Order: sequence, then C-alpha cells, then structure tokens
Amino acid sequence: MASFNKVILMGNLTRDPELRFTQSNMAVCKVGLAVNRRFKDGQTGEWREEPTFVDITIFGKRGEAFEKYHRKGASAFVEGSLRFDTWDDKNTGQKRSKLYVVADNWEFVGGGRESGGSASASASGGGGGYSSQQSSGGGAGGDGYGDAGGAGGGAGGGGQSSGPPADGGNWGGGQDFIEADDTPF
Repeated sequence: MASFNKVILMGNLTRDPELRFTQSNMAVCKVGLAVNRRFKDGQTGEWREEPTFVDITIFGKRGEAFEKYHRKGASAFVEGSLRFDTWDDKNTGQKRSKLYVVADNWEFVGGGRESGGSASASASGGGGGYSSQQSSGGGAGGDGYGDAGGAGGGAGGGGQSSGPPADGGNWGGGQDFIEADDTPF
C-alpha cells in the first residue's frame, strides 16, 4: 500500500525556539507553531478563527539557523513530515505518545527583522529560508532552491554562511543525516 507523509504549515511561533544538543553534538530545535483555521460560523454567520497548536522539531544546522532568526510571535513557514513517538512515563509507568512535525525545510515569511523575518528575503523575492535539499545552482532567474522563476535569484552553490544570503539565494550546505542514536527521545 502506498503512503505519503508531507506537512506544510504557516503560522506564528507560540514560544521562543529552544535549542539543545545531543551527546553527539547534533542540534535539536523545538518550537511551537499556532496555525489558524478561519471559517464562517453556521449559526451566527460571523467569521471565526480556531487555532491549532503544533509542536515542531528541526535537527542539525537548519535548527540552529531557525533558532537564530526566529522569536515568539514571528511568522514561520515549515515543511516536513509527521512523526509519532511512544514511551513509558518514568514517574507513572503509563504509556505516553506524541504526534509532532519534523521539519525538513523552512522559509522566512513576513516583514523585517523586528517581526522575526528577513528584510532581505522579502525585498529580493527569493524567500530566504533554509532547505535540506542541496542546490546545484539556481542559475539565472532561479532562487537557489530549485525554483526556476522569481525575481530574487542568485547563482546558488557556494559554501556555508553565518546568516541568510542577502540575495535570497542558496545557503550552501547539504543534507544532514540523523542517526537513531542522535534522537533525544
């Protein structure tokens, strides 16, 4: 039987990102995201918003970069997959479980740095962000993430950077592989 596990969310951070490191020095960033569902109330005819709160985990350099540029209340766009963990509670001995999102990619959204976004990303049209997929070079008109169009663009490729690229292009870097021993659960 075929299956597909892909999550795309955009919302506001409910708390500052929490960055920790495993014993093998793998960065683990945990953050809460509030995503609103807007709908019209059938009885009153008024528009209402209902928030859904989602826990998100981002591993490796992507997590470090996310923590550096985001704060509580900032908008965030996240792509990833659902993960379900179960464990025995050490205090009560009961089985516990949790459904959360493991983010593979994220993008800056919103306004300038005051709101937790990137001024360069919105000015360039490139979107900024950090992708786990290595770019082979955006080329003319590309954004360094595999998208062929867009006003931002950049040559892609390149080495590691300490911050988001000014032209919205590729951050460089490749895929981080997560070993079973690196997960903190």
